[in-house]
Amino acid sequence: MGKSRVLVVGGTGYIGKRIVKASLAEGHPTYILRRKEIGLDIDKLQMLLEFKRQGARLIEGSFSDHRSLVEAVKQVDVVICTMSGVHFRSHNLLMQLKLVDAIKEAGNVKRLLPSEFGIDAARMEHALEPGRVTFDEKMIVRREIQEAQIPYTYVSANCFAGYFAGNLAQMETLLPPKDKLFIYGHGNVKAIYMDEDDIATYTIKTIDDPRTLNKTVYLRPSENILTQRELVEIWEKLSGNTLEKITISEEEFLAQMKGGDFVMQVGLGHFYHIFYEGCLTNFEIGEDGEEASILYPEVQYTRMHEYLSRYL
Repeated sequence: MGKSRVLVVGGTGYIGKRIVKASLAEGHPTYILRRKEIGLDIDKLQMLLEFKRQGARLIEGSFSDHRSLVEAVKQVDVVICTMSGVHFRSHNLLMQLKLVDAIKEAGNVKRLLPSEFGIDAARMEHALEPGRVTFDEKMIVRREIQEAQIPYTYVSANCFAGYFAGNLAQMETLLPPKDKLFIYGHGNVKAIYMDEDDIATYTIKTIDDPRTLNKTVYLRPSENILTQRELVEIWEKLSGNTLEKITISEEEFLAQMKGGDFVMQVGLGHFYHIFYEGCLTNFEIGEDGEEASILYPEVQYTRMHEYLSRYL
């Protein structure tokens, strides 16, 4: 069998552009939805043209034009959607319902990977308001996919290292602090940090794999399962700089949510679930899931000492 033809929706985004590169690297015929709404965004256009130069094929389509989406998905075997669910950038998760409708009508898609890539939404029924909107909307999309009997894979990639590791899990910055930082609670709750390029590599590995069909794939490479204190220790050893550590209790952390704007409250809620509850690691993967580094031991994933060395 040949490699599946892959359509990436959101191919110029933070994860999407990496998915495109990984798909091309694996030799898949790779298509990118070129949305009419791109307008005068020259950076996105030039990225698309560069991907085209590398062998990707651009398909024009729009979420405001159902027929164009149907025609786009008819040309491929696998659809990967990477639309943003991060509120401080853009939040378009429910637009995927239009994509689901198009795939349902086309009837040819062998696998859909909707925009997931973070915390497993199915385990977040208890999530705090207003941040739970992210998980609720992902579950709405999941239900539509499953009711339409579209074959799927959900990828739970946990913490993007660019947002959670490079800043040592500090909010409102993307860089390592120079003198002091906040430690959440005792700082010994395990989280999982992933290089974004590795997320894309593992994602593409799943698309033709019968073991991942209609399952959730968790990215849990053993050496990247770290407490916040362990992450900080890695940075201190690399930088030779010992940081002042200010512990913030669960009560103090939650108190910050009162009076904050919507985007801040969403972010704080997600941080709370990760660093106080341990929502990424406080469960065993069951029969409805698989772990990526076990399935694909050949992938040489980036350890966090390697990732953090970029910031020196």
